[in-house]
Amino acid sequence: MSAPVMMAHLLLERLSPAVLAREPEPQALMEDADQIRAFMQSGLANGILNYIYLFHAVMSLPVIRPGDVVLDLACGPANQLLQIARLHPDARFIGLDASAGMLALARENLVQAGLPNVSLQQGDIGRLDGFADAAVDCVLCTMSLHHLPDTELLGQTMRQIRRVLRPDGGVYLADFGRLKRRATQSFFAHDRIELQSEQFTIDFLNSLRAAFSLAELRQAAALLGRALHVYRTALAPFMLLFRSTPRRDIDAALEQRVRDGYARLTAGEQRDFDNLARWFRLGGLNLPCRLH
Repeated sequence: MSAPVMMAHLLLERLSPAVLAREPEPQALMEDADQIRAFMQSGLANGILNYIYLFHAVMSLPVIRPGDVVLDLACGPANQLLQIARLHPDARFIGLDASAGMLALARENLVQAGLPNVSLQQGDIGRLDGFADAAVDCVLCTMSLHHLPDTELLGQTMRQIRRVLRPDGGVYLADFGRLKRRATQSFFAHDRIELQSEQFTIDFLNSLRAAFSLAELRQAAALLGRALHVYRTALAPFMLLFRSTPRRDIDAALEQRVRDGYARLTAGEQRDFDNLARWFRLGGLNLPCRLH
């Protein structure tokens, strides 16, 4: 990522009085085979999203306890889910997605990963029909809420999370935030264009345009009925995190698994991970454990 150009965009974001209207994604559900495959490949080892998936796996550590039943909403091809499940072999994970095509790739990834603590279900995150009240200990949703068509469905999803979550349960929500300038959205979507497919670039830009604002996400998260800590990248809300109060300490064994995961990243991925962590640290959020 071009740091000087990015900084210029972020400063302009900070100073801009403009407010962009949200543009819902043209396709609510990703079912095109090429589109799904492009997204899946971006999250594999050495894929452009691989380091981001490890980042969210690390940031979600404090909310997942040993023995938990953890529900991952809109799990897609399960690249993110498998990163998290690998760090928590003593918890059970359920990946939920509405797309049959996504789940088919998720099953392939699950077989290759050989993780026994993950299962998959097809379902609507706004309904959660297959889950009883207070059935899960933790709910995760990473970089997927912007796929929802409007704030009504966003609020409905939060009410469903509240229903299925146990009273002492954990929550980790992460997504893009609404940027103010089309030029900034275009910059982030195209900055790594030589490393990503044309389809990925299109989807990335559509995702940024479909992002909810911080105010909209705060209002929806209030429906969970529990206190969440809210964090954002410094200068501009490129990415937002909502995390419940920590439910565990990070023990030595878990920290070592995190270090092993970080060591598997390429040098470039480690640099990108560190830059994202620094961007959040400037916004007030530190990593929950050491990587070195």
